[in-house]
Formats: sequence, C-alpha cells, structure tokens
Amino acid sequence: MRAAVYVEQDQPLIIEEMTPLDPGPGDVVIEIGASGVCHSDLSVINGTLPLPPPTILGHEGVGTVDWVGSEVSQVKKGDRVIGTFIPSCGACWYCTHDQSNLCEQTGPVMMTPRAQRPDGTPIPGFTGLGTFADAMTISEAQAVKVETDLPDDQLALLGCGVTTGVGAALNTAQVEPGSSVAVIGCGGVGQSVIQGARIAGAAKIIAVDPVELKRETARKFGATDTVDP
Repeated sequence: MRAAVYVEQDQPLIIEEMTPLDPGPGDVVIEIGASGVCHSDLSVINGTLPLPPPTILGHEGVGTVDWVGSEVSQVKKGDRVIGTFIPSCGACWYCTHDQSNLCEQTGPVMMTPRAQRPDGTPIPGFTGLGTFADAMTISEAQAVKVETDLPDDQLALLGCGVTTGVGAALNTAQVEPGSSVAVIGCGGVGQSVIQGARIAGAAKIIAVDPVELKRETARKFGATDTVDP
C-alpha cells in the first residue's frame, strides 16, 4: 500500500510503498475512500505536537471494511465505516461510565505498529489510524459503522473536525435554546461549532474571523452576525 509518511520536522511528507503488518484478532482492515486534512497533521510536521517520526499521518477518514479479525463483532467485510481517533472499547471503566473519550485503549492503539517501511522499520498510524494511505489497519474500537448516502469526501470530516466542533457546542459549552454564542475562528472546527450552536437552538450566533470568505461561509452554516476583528 502507499502511505504519506512523516519522517522529519518541518519537512514534506514522503510517499512510500508499505507492507502492512499482520492484523490481530480484534483488528479491522479498511480500504480508504477519503481522508480529511486536519491542522493537527500540520502540527505534527511543525513540531507543535511532539510526535516521534516515522508515522503515517491522517486521522479523519472513511472507508470500506476489507477484512475483520476473528474476535471482531461490530463490523463486517463490506461495511462503510468512519475511523475515530479516540477508541471506544465499550468494556473499560470509562466506557461503561459514559466517559468513552477516556477509553483505556487509547494509548495502546496509538502506539501499535501497523506497517513496515521499505527499510524494514515498523511504523504506526497517527492516533492509531493513518488515513493518508490506501488502506489502514485499526482496532475494532476505532471503527464506527455508518449507513448514509453522503459522499466519502464529506463523510470523512465527521472523523474529527465536524464532531469536535459540534460536540464543543452541544456537550462542552452546552448551548441552550435562545442563547447567544460567539465563535472566534471559523475554520473547519469553527464552522462546525456554528452548526452545533444552530442545532442547539441558539438565537444569536456571532462568527468572528478576519477572512471574508470564512465569514460568508459561516452565514450559510447558521451564523446570524459576523465580525471582522
């Protein structure tokens, strides 16, 4: 398979032919349909997120299940799935207490090597995924089955940016009907916060961004007012 590999800080990614490592009984092999490009990937490259190279980058993607391990029960070959960078095993203390964002499997799945470079070096995928590739091997706990007609290039964004923004409005800020919301910064996540605030029933949603195109887009997604800072 081909993959885009982070090999050195502040340097371009390298496209390499990889040999996938044998998946385990609880793993799923996904044929990638589309991947989003998140600022967190750039943050790895520029050193803001201190991640040791080499790593296959990409952590928001969608694809089709190509193979499942003998212990996998939630998905099957042919299913369409979104990869989630935070696993949910459903069995640990956190998952059974409605805190799956703290799932105990997070550390182990992020560190597991999933492929081998041409020189024989084992390599993991970013956050346990690695969507900048033709295919990826992930834990079943990171595969979310979906049934929708949305195209891959839109659906992939649910893997990080959309759920991060919508979740910030609905779960973290707990926006209430009739409230006023200011969203500072209207990139991918900010636009999703705006949609989350709209879903929550906010009466006034103020989009703050110096980029005119982003302010115009914010109005399409539900902003009632815009501010150029």
